[in-house]
Amino acid sequence: MVDRPGWIAPEIAEHYGVGIHTVTKTWVQHPDWPASVGKRGRYKEYDAAAVHRFVRRHVERQPVVLEPERLYTAQQLEDAGIGIKAGTIRADLTRGRWPEPDDTEHGVNRWKGKTVTAVMTSRRGYRRTKET
Repeated sequence: MVDRPGWIAPEIAEHYGVGIHTVTKTWVQHPDWPASVGKRGRYKEYDAAAVHRFVRRHVERQPVVLEPERLYTAQQLEDAGIGIKAGTIRADLTRGRWPEPDDTEHGVNRWKGKTVTAVMTSRRGYRRTKET
């Protein structure tokens, strides 16, 4: 998980697959971001374990358990706490970034829980494996 005790912004960005701008202008500005433990070159250095805890608490989206065969509307998915608004689901569907509905009875788009779970695990920011 963590190879060295301290990380600088470029290492954090590379490790988590985000841009350095995300680290320096968004994460570091968060009030819960860990204090620096030193400096390496022109970058502040942060405790790698503390950075990992921050990312787990504030960046990674926790997977939501959906009933695999149940059909959900976009609003029901938002209400279930999947981390995406119903309007975003509808917009992504229009743009081809969300799967076609599993059911369209009465003109209402509905997706099975297993369909949504599959698409959510492939989206950035969602944990793919369970970590302790």
